[in-house]
Amino acid sequence: MNFLYFLLIGAISGWLAGQLWKGAGFGIFGNIIVGILGGIFGGWIAGKLGIGGGGLLWQIIIAACGAWILLFIISLVKKV
Repeated sequence: MNFLYFLLIGAISGWLAGQLWKGAGFGIFGNIIVGILGGIFGGWIAGKLGIGGGGLLWQIIIAACGAWILLFIISLVKKV
């Protein structure tokens, strides 16, 4: 059940990051994958900064920020 919960948060945060990062989205399935990877990345960064914890909304925000950073890095690589 935790794995499905993790995938759901990744899907929501990937969609949210795709909406915020105009022109760098990868479609719904690509954004879900970026959201899942961004959730891992965002959780790692939040843990390093000591700002972990919180409820569902906080987890979605952290994952969306991680996905947004990932989309930014991907857009830089695509330009080169």
